[in-house]
Amino acid sequence: MKSNIYFISGIDTDTGKSYCTAYLANTMIQNGHHVITQKFIQTGNVGRSEDIELHRRLMNIPPTPEDLKQLTMPEIFSYPCSPHLAARIDKRAINFSKIEHATQELAKRYDTVLIEGAGGLMVPLTEDFLTIDYIQEKKYPLVFVTSGKLGSINHTLLSLEAIQHRNIRLDYVLYNLYPVAKDTTIQEDTLQYIEKYLKKNFPETQFMIVPEMK
Repeated sequence: MKSNIYFISGIDTDTGKSYCTAYLANTMIQNGHHVITQKFIQTGNVGRSEDIELHRRLMNIPPTPEDLKQLTMPEIFSYPCSPHLAARIDKRAINFSKIEHATQELAKRYDTVLIEGAGGLMVPLTEDFLTIDYIQEKKYPLVFVTSGKLGSINHTLLSLEAIQHRNIRLDYVLYNLYPVAKDTTIQEDTLQYIEKYLKKNFPETQFMIVPEMK
């Protein structure tokens, strides 16, 4: 069985990656895929991953056996910050071999693995190794999450230039509409701008609008 492993990143730490990861998982499950999500590095927790818990709630499933074995949350740090700082505060290095083993074990059990990153593309994992370096090294196809909040056009275009410069395969851009804005002027214009930009510069990338899940 060939596994598809996708990495999910976004414009920043508060753009709704966890919400969109669960939405994409549900969409793929409805299309007949056997899907699991993973939070490869969780910060701000001890012994659990709140992002994985959110995935399961939105996927309407109980914790999986892989959750209980922490294959879906292989590295957890206590302080809510970027991984490089969280590792320094907890006085232990990120175990990338442990993460890789967990991801590959999930890939043996499921035909699709969705790996949620921590923060945006340029978030440092170590002092000299960024999230985008990790994606490029693993050659994972990317799912990129953005939204219509003020400033997101700038963050999105900067990220897309970095993706293009690194020759990273961009499979999906997820445009997050949650939480619903009262004034949708910026949100609607940003959606149209990004969609047009993708058609011109990333014609093979699938653009998905992620609505509020009921």
